[in-house]
Amino acid sequence: MPNKFIQQLSNPVAFRLYLFWKLPAAFFSGVRIREIDEQHCVVTVPYKWFSQNPFRSTYFACLAMAAEMSTGSLAMAHVYKRKPPVSMLVVKFEASYFKKATGRTRFECKDGALLLNAIEQAVATGEAQTFVATATGTNEQGEKVAECLITWSFKRKG
Repeated sequence: MPNKFIQQLSNPVAFRLYLFWKLPAAFFSGVRIREIDEQHCVVTVPYKWFSQNPFRSTYFACLAMAAEMSTGSLAMAHVYKRKPPVSMLVVKFEASYFKKATGRTRFECKDGALLLNAIEQAVATGEAQTFVATATGTNEQGEKVAECLITWSFKRKG
């Protein structure tokens, strides 16, 4: 099932319309999915007027949006049209920042298989399961800018 969802996210026009309609802050900030498959997701956010802070770097909330999207897109790909349906929710967000984000920041999450495992456990047990996904942000030079730990909760509906 994830392939259909991934195809939809990979369509630039459909994805931008989705952002505009459902996540306008991400749309105007320039957050974009650059790569996605069932195992990993890469999301970027540029440093521009709409995403800046007074310190001449990318505002932390814009970085957080990109980090969360890199983990959440993977999770959504695994719960998309699943039977039985599974709900998902961020229950905790932690971030460490190492450098000023002054250009395009690239967040990558490689936890697709681990997210799927948590979802499978939630379906099998009927109990809520949590998983801490890691999104690592790097700048255009490949230097680590941020690391975000997003705790997702998954629960079988019904």
